[in-house]
Amino acid sequence: MIWFFLISGLFLGWSLGANDAANIFGTAVGSRMIRFKTAALIGSVFVILGAVISGAGAAHTLGKLGAVNALGGSFTVALAAALTVFWMTKLKLPVSTSQAIVGAIIGWNFFSHSPTDMNSLTKIVSTWVFCPALAALFAFILTHITKAHLKSTKIHLLEQDAYNRLALVLVGAFGAYSLGANNIANVMGVFVAATPFKDLQIFSITLSGTQILFFMGAIAIAVGIYTYSHKVMSTVGKDLFKLTPVTAFIVVLAESLVLYVFASKGLQNFLLSHNLPAFPLVPVSSSQAVIGAVIGVSLAKGGKGVNYGILGRISSGWVSTPIIAAVVSFVLLFFMQNVFLLQVYK
Repeated sequence: MIWFFLISGLFLGWSLGANDAANIFGTAVGSRMIRFKTAALIGSVFVILGAVISGAGAAHTLGKLGAVNALGGSFTVALAAALTVFWMTKLKLPVSTSQAIVGAIIGWNFFSHSPTDMNSLTKIVSTWVFCPALAALFAFILTHITKAHLKSTKIHLLEQDAYNRLALVLVGAFGAYSLGANNIANVMGVFVAATPFKDLQIFSITLSGTQILFFMGAIAIAVGIYTYSHKVMSTVGKDLFKLTPVTAFIVVLAESLVLYVFASKGLQNFLLSHNLPAFPLVPVSSSQAVIGAVIGVSLAKGGKGVNYGILGRISSGWVSTPIIAAVVSFVLLFFMQNVFLLQVYK
């Protein structure tokens, strides 16, 4: 039964790999600098590393929003989010998995009459605005820095092409690691409070029950990247804004930095120790970050070239995702409890 309950979380991980994780290399593949198979392999390896090593911080904040305390409830909440993301992916929209799981958790809170932690909700919702804005700012600054650097150096076109490919691989690996650290909370966060796994000792390394959960979720993300991510890569990498290899590098780097600052407990502790404002550790959307970065590049180039029709479709998906996920979650919970007699909360 444990493995049956985890199926929905693995399905959600697959959906995230097919949708959100594709954005890490979408711009590189869209600009034809990296082959899809190469991007999928690098992305999969570093997503798994990021999830297992650094995934706990964002999951803690998501757990505060609503502590789903029964495996049946965890299964249903993850299933509601996964169905929402899958449907949006079928429409070729780079929807936010973060928004889907937040909406599904709020649906569980309503159904179980559990209070929603408004402080955590405010933190999370504020990042839905701040995340793409910060990515746009990073991309805007990086565009001007890169432009100035290229003007001051005389590099042969073939040499520059080789540098571009290497840079896209390195920044893609960093972005995939940051995605795993930040977004694994979306996939397995609802199972943490009810995790059935005990700590596992492998030689001199100890994996906690939560890390085992995160490893399984990360494997599902990797499968999603390989099997179903090409469509969303096309939307972000080519349809929204025509990217050159250099601008593709800028977009991925800006997106990766945003994911990292919202996942790094070390960075948060460093800022707090120096009495500086710190970023909250919350799962943010890689889709929102990459699109914010694309807009930032466009603004740095005068605001031209953005397909505002595609941008409007994407934005409408962001608005509707948490609402749809909350409704689907509530309805599924009702059926699971009253038709299938499954305990969905304690």
